[in-house]
Amino acid sequence: MVDLRIGVIGFGLRAGLVEHAHRPGAGSRVVAVCDPRPERLAVAAERFGPGVALHRAAERLLADDLDAVFVLSPDHLHAEHAVAVLESGRAAYVEKPLEITVAGCDRILAAAARTGGRVYVGHNMRHLPVVLAMRELIAAGAIGEVTAVWCRHFVGHGGDYYFTDWHADRSRSTGLLLQKGAHDLDVIHWLAGGYATTVTAMGGLTVYGRVTDRRAEPAPKDTYDHGTWPPLAQTGLNPVVDVEDLSMVTMALGNGTFATYQQCHYTPDYWRNYTVIGTAGRLENFGDGPGAQVRVWDRRHRSYAPEPDHVVRIGPSAGGHGGADPAIVAEFLRFARDGGPTLTSPVAARQAVATGCAATDSLRAGGAPRVVEPLAAEVLAYFSGNADRGSPEKGDD
Repeated sequence: MVDLRIGVIGFGLRAGLVEHAHRPGAGSRVVAVCDPRPERLAVAAERFGPGVALHRAAERLLADDLDAVFVLSPDHLHAEHAVAVLESGRAAYVEKPLEITVAGCDRILAAAARTGGRVYVGHNMRHLPVVLAMRELIAAGAIGEVTAVWCRHFVGHGGDYYFTDWHADRSRSTGLLLQKGAHDLDVIHWLAGGYATTVTAMGGLTVYGRVTDRRAEPAPKDTYDHGTWPPLAQTGLNPVVDVEDLSMVTMALGNGTFATYQQCHYTPDYWRNYTVIGTAGRLENFGDGPGAQVRVWDRRHRSYAPEPDHVVRIGPSAGGHGGADPAIVAEFLRFARDGGPTLTSPVAARQAVATGCAATDSLRAGGAPRVVEPLAAEVLAYFSGNADRGSPEKGDD
C-alpha cells in the first residue's frame, strides 16, 4: 500500500492527533506542516523528522504533493482553510466545531458539493467507547423509543484551557456553548436520532469575569496547576473574556424528542453525564473514559433505585480521549483513500454548530426562543446521496 501523503494546517493544541496519521510504510505519513509560529514548526520538525516540509502559510502547504490535509487551525479560520483544501482536490479533516458560524459551515459544505470533495469533521466522541455503548443499547431497543436526552458537562479545567487564550473571545469562538458544546450537541442529536429545530438558553459569565489577572497579549497558557482552587484564584486569563462560563439550553428536535444541555467551566471535577429516557427505560453513563459504566434501568421500581437492572462496563483503551483519537484518524484515512460511510457526518456537524449558534443567540437575548437555521436542500441532497462524501445518518431529521 502506498502511503497517503498528509499535510497539517495548524500545529497547536490538537497537534498530537496527527501523530496517529504518521505511520510511514504502514499507509500514511505526515509530509508537510503549516503554522505561523516558528516554535511550533520546530516541534513539528522534531516529531516528523527532517523530511517534513515546514510552511508559515496555508497556500504554500497546498502547493506540495498531498493526498489529505488536517485542518487544525483556530476555529474562526476553519472555513478559509477547509475550502482551500477542498478546492485543491484534497480530502479535508476539519477539527470540531466545523466553524463558528452557520454561514462558515455552509461555505465548507457548499465547497464539498461543488468540487465533489471529501470532507470529514473531527467529532471524535462518536468513537468514544461509552458513547458507542449507549448508541448500541438504544439501537437494540434497551429503553424503547427515545423521548428525552439530558447532558450535564462538568468542565473542571475550563479556567486553564478555555479562558486563557482565543476561546475566551467571542469574536474568535462565538461562545463556549458552541465551541465546547459542539461535541455534546452532536452526541445528543446522534443518540436521539434527530436534530434540534427550536432552542431556548440561559447563562452568563458568572466567575471568570471577576478574575483581574490577565495577560497583556493573547497567548495559550503553557502549564496548568490543577491545584489552583477556588476558580477565582486563576491567573493569566486572556485579555478579552466575553464568553459565558455557565450555560444551559433546552431543545425541541424535529422527530419529537426533547433535550437539555448544561455546561459549567468551574466545577471541581471534569466529565460528561448523559441521561437518555425512553418509553421502556432509562440509561445513564457514570464516567466517560476507561472504567466508566453505562447503567440501564428497564423495570419499574417503587422508589429510588441506586442499583441498575443492567450494567455495561467500559474496558481499557489506548490513545487520547479513551481511544477515540486513533479510531477517528483511522476512519478519516480510510475515508480519504476509499470513501464509504463514516460514523461522523458533516451534515450532523453543521447541525451541531447551527444549534450552538441559535442557543448562544437565545442566551444573549435573555432566553428568547430561536429557530435553528436549516441546511439548504440542495446541499443536504448532495450529502444524502453520496456516502463517499460523508452522508448523514439514516433516520436523522
